Amino acid sequence: MTSENENLPPGPASPSPLRATVLAVRFATELALLAALVVVGVNASTGLAGRIALAVLGPVVAGVIWAIGIAPRAQRRWPDPWRMAAEVVLFLAAAAGLAAEGSVVAAAIFAVVTIGTALLTRIASPGG
Repeated sequence: MTSENENLPPGPASPSPLRATVLAVRFATELALLAALVVVGVNASTGLAGRIALAVLGPVVAGVIWAIGIAPRAQRRWPDPWRMAAEVVLFLAAAAGLAAEGSVVAAAIFAVVTIGTALLTRIASPGG
């Protein structure tokens, strides 16, 4: 007696633990980018309406840029080194915003971790 799964074609290979970990950290850095932009907007030295606008528009603009050319499933994904450059610009913009609002250590850690993860992703999971 055979199970139904034996008749199915083999699926995609499961990722190695290293690749899975790198991609999970990568996703966490993408979420951290959006969160940092919200924090920068909320803490901006402007009126309430300006802070709300910055807290909403910063992550939205970053998300649109990411969806257009950086995301793995983007229809017109930019090739490296352009994609990497765009990522670095987004991560550095968020880090600069954090530094400007007084969180210099957090900004430095954010920049090193996010940019380092972007580089590591290209090594451990090309195309990821």
